[in-house]
Amino acid sequence: MGLCHHRHRASPAWHLSAAALVAAAFGSAASAGPLDEPHLNFLPRTTEETARIARVLAPPASFDVPQRFEDKPAGAATVRVTPDANAFSLPSASLDFEGELNFKVGNGLFRKLWVSSPSSTLASDGLGPLYNARSCQRCHIKDGRGHAPANPQDDAVSMFLRVSVPGGPDDMIPQIQDFIATAPDPTYGRQLQDFSLPGHAAEYRLQVDYEEIDVPLEGGEVASLRKPTYTAADLGYGALHPDAMLSPRVAPQMIGLGLLEAVPAADILELADPLDTNGDGISGRANVVWSNEYDMPMLGRFGLKAGAPTIRHQSAAAFSGDIGISTPLFPAGWGECTEAEANCRSAPHGDGDDRVFEVDAEGLDLVSFYSRNLGVPARRNVEAPQVLRGKEIFYGTGCVDCHQPAFVTHRMEDRAEHSFQLIWPYTDMLLHDMGEGLADHRPEARATGTEWRTPPLWGIGLTPQVSGHGTYLHDGRARSLLEAILWHGGEAQLHRDSVAAMPAPDRAALIAFLESL
Repeated sequence: MGLCHHRHRASPAWHLSAAALVAAAFGSAASAGPLDEPHLNFLPRTTEETARIARVLAPPASFDVPQRFEDKPAGAATVRVTPDANAFSLPSASLDFEGELNFKVGNGLFRKLWVSSPSSTLASDGLGPLYNARSCQRCHIKDGRGHAPANPQDDAVSMFLRVSVPGGPDDMIPQIQDFIATAPDPTYGRQLQDFSLPGHAAEYRLQVDYEEIDVPLEGGEVASLRKPTYTAADLGYGALHPDAMLSPRVAPQMIGLGLLEAVPAADILELADPLDTNGDGISGRANVVWSNEYDMPMLGRFGLKAGAPTIRHQSAAAFSGDIGISTPLFPAGWGECTEAEANCRSAPHGDGDDRVFEVDAEGLDLVSFYSRNLGVPARRNVEAPQVLRGKEIFYGTGCVDCHQPAFVTHRMEDRAEHSFQLIWPYTDMLLHDMGEGLADHRPEARATGTEWRTPPLWGIGLTPQVSGHGTYLHDGRARSLLEAILWHGGEAQLHRDSVAAMPAPDRAALIAFLESL
């Protein structure tokens, strides 16, 4: 989310100890838990590799020509650009034959339409009874970005509202420093579902109202931003808690997730500067969340507030909250229906007879494998003069201080497709205060109500082709990349102002660079 200011951060300091990195990111009292990566089997870097990586990741000396390998944002996993809506749906180019087979089976499960129980299709029943979509693909349409309802009559198929209330002592996780306790809404849980099976009332209808705001730009141009107001209308089970906090969420694109999972936690934490000790105005913080999978605190990497530590965790949480499907990590057959929704809990579910879960461990692993290996398309127009000028502006305005251009992934023997790759995701995977304009005022683990994770920018220029729209940010309010930039506040306010004040040709070059990603 944050296009940030021009002050190059130091290259990741891999020579520092794990304890030193954690102390720098979280304070001296923190444990080294966030550096634990039990989901990855990796080899330590050698001194020679460390020096080589530092050279590769150094900022460009000039902007006259592209950097080496810049046209392959996912390294050896980069895929060709297709001219249709399937550009985000190709398997990573680095998969072997067996990997492609697993990818295709996982794709089938990702696209599967779930039905209610009981049903003759025993492998596909268990939907709901309350849900947001009947399949993963219905939210992540063509594995791309979701969108807000286009009009009041539209269903919010790829968007929903998260909900929580302030927590108490029992909701704290003492192992996580600076954890902000929240609790589910007593009636509606942690997510509002706008679809339901026959005989059950949907929880709500998402209502979005917009106010247009004019923003003057240098050169006499005027941009118009739409400021949204969200309402949980037509509540099916009574009033929300008076302290309920609502947060709109649009389904994000799916590409390159396995490579982001393979970025060393130490490299992410090295970029954090929660106290802004270097005085550059950028104070990225790591989110630390509880892992249901490993029963321990872990670095948050996925989700709009970095609320999930692994792709498998994120996939299982989506099965539960979005579709009402049980997995080994979230075993409730009714999804997240609360005790106040007794009919939902007592309804037939698909986890009886020989099925312990509606999606078993093998199925969850296949969906996670598919999600982990959606290919990142190659860059376009990397040598175009306007794109190179836009890249210079991107660096010069300081966008790279949050949208970290590149990383090198762990060296791994059991995930060869993600091993030791130079990748260009343009994210630091940290939390940044984006100001009141984008605030949802709903905490998530360590993330405050004004903080969001920096989203990856790779593939962003293909959004209109893949998703059929050009809307951006966590709630789809921005109707163009320029609007997305102009919504930046908080840590990025100076950088947003720089973009508004620059000559129109420079703004056009910046957008051309973003569209090339």
